[in-house]
Amino acid sequence: LLEAGFNKPIYCTRPTAKMMPIMLEDAMRLGITRNRKVIKQFLDDLKRLIRPCKYHEWTKLGGDLRFRFQPAGHILGSAYVEIDHAEERFVFSGDIGSRCTPILTAPTSPERADFLVLESTYGDRIHEGRETRLSRLESILCETMSNHGVTIIPAFSLGRTQELLYELNMILEELGHKMNCTMLKQIDIIVDSPLAIKLTDIYDSMQEFWDEEANQILSVDNQPFIFENLVQIDSGSDHQEVVKYLLKSGKPAIVIAGSGMCTGGRVVDYLKAFLGRENTDVLFVGYQGLGTPGRAIQECAQGKCLVRLDNMEIQVKAKTYTLTGYSAHADQSDLIRFVQGIPNPPREIRLVHGEEPAKSVLAEKLTALGHQVTWQDKAN
Repeated sequence: LLEAGFNKPIYCTRPTAKMMPIMLEDAMRLGITRNRKVIKQFLDDLKRLIRPCKYHEWTKLGGDLRFRFQPAGHILGSAYVEIDHAEERFVFSGDIGSRCTPILTAPTSPERADFLVLESTYGDRIHEGRETRLSRLESILCETMSNHGVTIIPAFSLGRTQELLYELNMILEELGHKMNCTMLKQIDIIVDSPLAIKLTDIYDSMQEFWDEEANQILSVDNQPFIFENLVQIDSGSDHQEVVKYLLKSGKPAIVIAGSGMCTGGRVVDYLKAFLGRENTDVLFVGYQGLGTPGRAIQECAQGKCLVRLDNMEIQVKAKTYTLTGYSAHADQSDLIRFVQGIPNPPREIRLVHGEEPAKSVLAEKLTALGHQVTWQDKAN
C-alpha cells in the first residue's frame, strides 16, 4: 500500500505499533530488497502513519463512523474490531485466540454485533486441553534427554515461540524438583531466530497485556522467557556452527526455529540435517498448510516417506508429533462460545478464513443454534 502511494493513518493497538516495523523490516529483507536506504525510507513512512490505539476506547473516523479494538487473545496486540455506522454495529473477528493460549487474556464476546464476520480456521475441531499439551511436551522433553536426540519445533517467531519458552520454563522448573539436575542441565533449549529474539524482548516489555497467570509467575520469576538451559542464536554463522555442533556432539537439544510451516528459514537446515535420524523428533505446534513441507513431514509415516527440502530428497526416519493445543486460533467450542456470548444474536454471521470443511461444519453448528450463517464456497 505504501509503495502504491497510501498516505493515510494506520490504526493499530500499542503492541502492534511496536512490533509491526520489526516484522515488516524482516519481511522486506527476506522477500523484497536488502537495500538499506529503501528499507529505511519504507520504515520512516510507516512509522509516520501509525496511530496506536488503546483497547476498549472508541476512535472517530468522521461523521457517525467510529471503531474500537477489543483484545482477541491471538497474539500480543491482536484485536477484533467493532465498527459503528448508521446505528448498526459491525464486528470483524480477525483471528480469535484460544482460551488455552498462555500469557494473553482470553477474548470476551462483544456486547453487541448486528453483523459478525467470523474466522473459521478450526471450526471443525476441538483442541486438546492445556494440561494434556503440557504433559505431552514434558514427555517429549524427557525422551529427548534419554535418547540424546534432537527435537525440532518449527514455530512462528511471533506468538508461538514466546508461548513455548514460557511453558518450557514451567516444565523445566517442575522437572528440577523431580529428577537428577545434572541430567536436566545436559539439554539445550535453542531459539535460532533473530526475529523471535527481538519479539520476545517486546513481549517481555509489555507485561501490562499479560493474563493473571503470567503476572503471578512474574511475581516469583522476573524472566519467564529466559532460563538456564536457553541458548539464543542470532547470526547466520552461529546458526551454521550450531547445526554442525549438534550433528557431531550427540548432545540432546530442543530447537525452536522458523518458518512455522518449514517453507524456508533456519528450520530447514535442521530438518535436512536431522530428519534422517531415528532419535530425532519433529514437533508441530501450529497449522501446516496444504502443499507446504511442514504438511508433508507431518503426514509422513516414520521410515516410509520421502520429503524434498531445497531440492534435496530426504527419507524421514524422525518421529513426528502434533500438539494441537498450541494453535493461536480458537477451536470450534471457542468460536461458538464467542458467538453465544453476544447478548442479542447477530442478524447475520459471515464465515471467513477457513478451509471448506471447517466453514461447513461450523456453519451447521451455528445454524442449529438458531443463527443466520452465510459462507462462500470456493467453487461458487
